Amino acid sequence: MNLKEKLLEITEYYSPKIIGEVNDVFIKLVKIEGNKVPWHIHRNEDELFHILSGSLLLEVENQESFTINEGDLFIVKQGLKHRVSSKEECHIMLVENKTTLHTGERVNEITKSIKSQK
Repeated sequence: MNLKEKLLEITEYYSPKIIGEVNDVFIKLVKIEGNKVPWHIHRNEDELFHILSGSLLLEVENQESFTINEGDLFIVKQGLKHRVSSKEECHIMLVENKTTLHTGERVNEITKSIKSQK
């Protein structure tokens, strides 16, 4: 599988696409630009962000916000309230449990069901 080719198939921002499965986790690709991701929590799951291109601003409650760049990886531990944004288009690979909801318990205009990510 070629990740650059898979990213070309993604035409919408904030719309993760499942590209594979390993045991009980999904491997997803997503493109974002802007700040539409709401503050949210994954109470029972960690969430791994690997930046394929661009930069991602990560905000984690009670911590300084920080930027991760192309090639960087960050894991948001379960139970941490967080949100992400990007001034310019950012391509991200996510590794998440199959039960992880896109925007945690928060539902807004960008929330996608797990079924719609396939």
